[in-house]
Amino acid sequence: MRSGFIAVAAGLTLSACAGSTAPVVRQNALPVPPKPTYGTVGLERVLGQNANALTGLFGQPQLDLTEGAGRKLQFGSNICVLDAYLYPPQDGGVPVVRHIDSRQRNGAPIDRASCVAALTRREGGR
Repeated sequence: MRSGFIAVAAGLTLSACAGSTAPVVRQNALPVPPKPTYGTVGLERVLGQNANALTGLFGQPQLDLTEGAGRKLQFGSNICVLDAYLYPPQDGGVPVVRHIDSRQRNGAPIDRASCVAALTRREGGR
């Protein structure tokens, strides 16, 4: 009986090797989202602006960090947090906003232009 079991087990093992070459698809796998594309519509009041212009628009930043030539100013409201990254122009001069990140207070994504709009409409500062 033992030799019969070994023969059946060996046959099943060999038949598994001869299976199809189709890729394995996991039923629980989440699809990979497409890479986001970022536009600048609605960001005209922020991109290219210096720190004084941002302070005039949003009030005092919650965070002001400098690292090397870059500077990060963070503004927030009960709706979202906006990180503005300022760098000096290549020919020198006053640093201006070159990049913006935004997120909801819980860390979930939010459109950057929507966050800018929310921050400009807030009342009573942060």
